[in-house]
Amino acid sequence: MAENGEEKLIAVARHIAKTLGHTDTMTDDILKIFSNFDGRLREKLTEKLSDEGVEQTLNSLDRQISRFTTADHPIWANTADSAAFIDAVDQLIASVRDWTPLADDKKISACLDRAEDLLQQSMFRLEDEFRTLVERGAESFDLTRSESTHAHPDFSDDDDDNDFADGDENFIPVAQPITDYDIVIDALPSGTIADLHEIAKRMVAAGYLKECSHAYSTCRREFLEESFSRLGLQKLSIDDVQKMQWTQLEDEIEKWMKAINVALRILFPSERRLCDRVFLGLSSAADLSFMEVCRGSTIQLLNFADAVAIGSRAPERLFKVLDVYETVRDLMPEFELIFSDQYCVSLRNEAITIWKRLGEAIRGIFMELENLIRRDPAKEAVAGGRLHPITRYVMNYLRAACRARQTLEQVFEESSGSNIDYRKGDDQALSSSSLGVQMAWIMELLESNLEAKSKIYKDSALCSVFMMNNGRYIVQKVKDNELGILLGEDWVRKHIAKVRQYHVNYQRSSWSKVLGVLKVDSNSTSPSRTPKNLKEKLRSFNSYFDEICKIQISWVIFDDQLRDEVRASISGTLIPAYRSFIGRLQSAPDIGKNADRYIRYSVEDVEARIGQLFQGTSSGRR
Repeated sequence: MAENGEEKLIAVARHIAKTLGHTDTMTDDILKIFSNFDGRLREKLTEKLSDEGVEQTLNSLDRQISRFTTADHPIWANTADSAAFIDAVDQLIASVRDWTPLADDKKISACLDRAEDLLQQSMFRLEDEFRTLVERGAESFDLTRSESTHAHPDFSDDDDDNDFADGDENFIPVAQPITDYDIVIDALPSGTIADLHEIAKRMVAAGYLKECSHAYSTCRREFLEESFSRLGLQKLSIDDVQKMQWTQLEDEIEKWMKAINVALRILFPSERRLCDRVFLGLSSAADLSFMEVCRGSTIQLLNFADAVAIGSRAPERLFKVLDVYETVRDLMPEFELIFSDQYCVSLRNEAITIWKRLGEAIRGIFMELENLIRRDPAKEAVAGGRLHPITRYVMNYLRAACRARQTLEQVFEESSGSNIDYRKGDDQALSSSSLGVQMAWIMELLESNLEAKSKIYKDSALCSVFMMNNGRYIVQKVKDNELGILLGEDWVRKHIAKVRQYHVNYQRSSWSKVLGVLKVDSNSTSPSRTPKNLKEKLRSFNSYFDEICKIQISWVIFDDQLRDEVRASISGTLIPAYRSFIGRLQSAPDIGKNADRYIRYSVEDVEARIGQLFQGTSSGRR
């Protein structure tokens, strides 16, 4: 009776240990409690376990499993074989778990060593089967399937000459433009995913998480690499990118922009979804596998952006650097969402760092533009007071740059830490914003450079024409666009006034002397009204007028409206004075009817000569 009671107690103890001991530590703790209750109980439990045939169980499992581990064909090619192998592996894992707490028994310890070796062989074979399933599943599955209702991106050539369907091995698929990113690629059939999930569960349970993840990620990385290749993206190091000619790099940036959008919006989300299905309920394995799959491709994409960021600060690179900056910025929500787990957080942080570095590059390019303006030498004057090339370059550059005003505002506000909401369009706020201040500073540098260049001209009138030309061009390029909004209405008004002042300065320098000789004292007894003096004044007028016209016909006022305004202003002051002078000459004693002998230019002739000024038709002095 006592013996039956002991048997029942042992049975209950073994049942409790097996049911509750989900880990080695838990099972061992349960047995220790029983052992403390009665030291003989642990011996009985061990003895009973041996009596039930630990070795026989192991031998049986060895025969079952070895039949599959030594097979030269895929186990998952046959459903019955795969089910039998999985069942045997389950029994082996459970046995190892049950025997581990009793490892201090020599016989069980020896069996446990054999069991662990057998388990390792099983895992190696499961790893091979896992890899085979991933590879063959990808080969056999139709990648054009998608859970989206939208069209899938076409990775083939639609040209009528396409003979891929006829088995042309040299055919190279070409990625077509993608406009809809609401796509998820089912890269493996559902049945294959279910099989992979069953294998993954066993490998993780046996402590082979990293091996399983490695097998999975190796195959899926190849898929991403092939996808990038089809998108035309080369594997380039940072050094490779920096050594490229700019025109070649521009082409690579276009390819990169397409590739990173496809990667972050289609490929990576699809890989995340596949990982979550294969490693369902195994979140750590899913996160690790996804990181290993996408890490290389992500680093490839980010390294390219980083190479652009740390490359040359030449001003002509601004617009492509802006493209790269905006692309990374616009994809930051995807980076945040996709790379949110513990394994991928470093990739997300790297993306943020490179995004900020691109902003630094943009600010650096504007600094280089400042240096370019400062270094432009004031050595040789531009013929005829024409528009200077530096003015045309800087103004067109800034005008084009300001098409990306909101992005540039973001870049410069990040540097200053300002919280101005540039989207509201408040002129006062914009003109005092970091970008507005930057633009005003560049304009100031340009004006200082032009003033230095104007001093090369020996003729003060030509100096004024040069400044008038360049000032007018600047105002034209600023008005009615984003640059004008940034600089503000006050800035525009002040510079319109400056152009007017240059006009006044020109007229004073060129024509004050001519107008002076036409002045005649109204006093009838004044010496200036004598026929001799009148004839002398006329000769002086003819001389001055001839000289001015011969010189200034070669000068240039590029803007039609400004040229007409200047000519009209000259005529408005000179013609009335000349007409009055001619009238006095004709009414003077001793001249009278003979006045035409002395008058070289009629009023109409003078007006016509003025109308020929600023044509740039012949060389004149500078």
